[in-house]
Amino acid sequence: MKMTGAKMVIESLHQEGVKTVFGYPGGAIMNVYDEIYKQNHFEHILNRHEQASIHAAEGYARSTGKVGVAIVTSGPGFTNAVTGLATAYMDSIPLVVISGQVPTAIIGTDGFQEIDAVGISRPCTKHNYLVNKIEDLPRIIKEAFHIASTGRPGPVHIDIPKDITAETGNFEYPKEINLPTYKPTVNYNKRQLKKAMTAISKSKKPLLYVGGGAILANCGHEIREFAKKANIPVVETLMARGIMGHDNPLLIGMLGMHGEFAANMAAYETDLLISLGARFDDRVTGRLDEFASKAKVIHVDIDPATIAKLVRADYPIVGDLKVTVAGMINTMGDFEFNDYINWVALLKEYREKEPLRYIDSNTVIKPQWPIQRVGEILGSKAIVSTDVGQHQMWTAQFYPFSFPRQFITSGGLGTMGFGLPSAMGVAKGNPDKISINFTGDGSILMNIQELMTCVESNLPVITIILNNNYLGMVRQWQTMFYENRLSETDLSMQPDFKMLIEAFGGIGYRVSTKEEFDKALKDAVEKKKPAMIEVIVERNEEVLPMVPNGHALNEMTLIGDNNE
Repeated sequence: MKMTGAKMVIESLHQEGVKTVFGYPGGAIMNVYDEIYKQNHFEHILNRHEQASIHAAEGYARSTGKVGVAIVTSGPGFTNAVTGLATAYMDSIPLVVISGQVPTAIIGTDGFQEIDAVGISRPCTKHNYLVNKIEDLPRIIKEAFHIASTGRPGPVHIDIPKDITAETGNFEYPKEINLPTYKPTVNYNKRQLKKAMTAISKSKKPLLYVGGGAILANCGHEIREFAKKANIPVVETLMARGIMGHDNPLLIGMLGMHGEFAANMAAYETDLLISLGARFDDRVTGRLDEFASKAKVIHVDIDPATIAKLVRADYPIVGDLKVTVAGMINTMGDFEFNDYINWVALLKEYREKEPLRYIDSNTVIKPQWPIQRVGEILGSKAIVSTDVGQHQMWTAQFYPFSFPRQFITSGGLGTMGFGLPSAMGVAKGNPDKISINFTGDGSILMNIQELMTCVESNLPVITIILNNNYLGMVRQWQTMFYENRLSETDLSMQPDFKMLIEAFGGIGYRVSTKEEFDKALKDAVEKKKPAMIEVIVERNEEVLPMVPNGHALNEMTLIGDNNE
């Protein structure tokens, strides 16, 4: 079938089953947008900034497990999108991002809105393409979706010159692809698995250390089953919240810089660390030479480059996590496991001794309280997105996550401005859930223009601003480590957020009491429109526990250490 390159893009997305595309038009991608106008295969959502287009596609992908798709133009359109690409790359999120490029004859001449997009995207994508011939376009799009969604997922970037989108060629979408240099290892090595299982059966204090890869591999069920059958306690990273479910008796909590006392002590005392889809990030490990220093390490990951990258793996296993954990369950009958009752009981004692808590108040709203309250009222009915900062850590600590993909946050890159657009992607991909965005008064202003997209596209995101008039996390570090020199973190000059969302056409609330918050949340949920609840909270609350930079996980600053 003969068609233009622009129409090939649309038809290829249709063949891949894409139902939602986020983006922003411009000169170099105009031919594609002309075809978007003519088609009815998918819905296009117009963001108000290209960074938000990528984050919205991320929120869609993170919450549904599908590949997120975004389309942007050349030059500044693409450079605006780079932060989103880097955010997705750090957290291994499957995206296909299509950018327009100046015509082939102009490439390299510093033409209007020309930028070396593939050169820029190379360090922050799983793979990227510059399309040189129209015949290659269907194959490249097919490969992009395959690469983005298989192995260790990640964003793939396709840069298409404008003349390629205008040219006419034969269209045949490939049914299969052959990439000899890209063959992710799905099936584990049976000998390695047997060695690992033998080590588990002989250990006295084994610990499952579960990372974001467990979410990506959709193996929450298998991990819960293995943990239960073997009676092994579990700690989750920030990116793995929801894997076990908040009420699971074997969940010891989140570990890391702002992890729970019991979870960090579990990593300190374990004699066998079983890493499932985790990459030993510095915010998890603290001082690396002291992390799990008493333990042998089993490291399971689909990406061989991740294994032993930071911590020596005594039992490395390359393979798909879902397949591998299923294999661990199936071979359990071949081994006689120790009884870990005393080990589990010790960690439960740690939780009781030093639980996650804060000192509540009847005169001012503590920032942890609205998060806890939303959890009590909405629980599993909501999917929760966050921006980055104190509110992000409090959400990870205090929201009762019930299932994988319920917590949507920027982990590796830590991108302020992520929350609102990602919550839009959540709302689009999960119409049966309530999309909640917890944010701070610093983060929300970084993509505030997306309120217009929410209103125009009828995306009923409820944004809850925990307003302490500070760049909170930076202020906390300045207080704790810079002798309280609050350099450029006071945000006392802020807009009237209630008026601001109303100007966009949404619903606004400003609350300073618990009763007002309950009333506002109930109203926002019932009205099913884009809403913003500004909560005036205690200004100087700190995120605790905290492992100071350069310290080991057992060297935590706890609640009673400096603010009681």
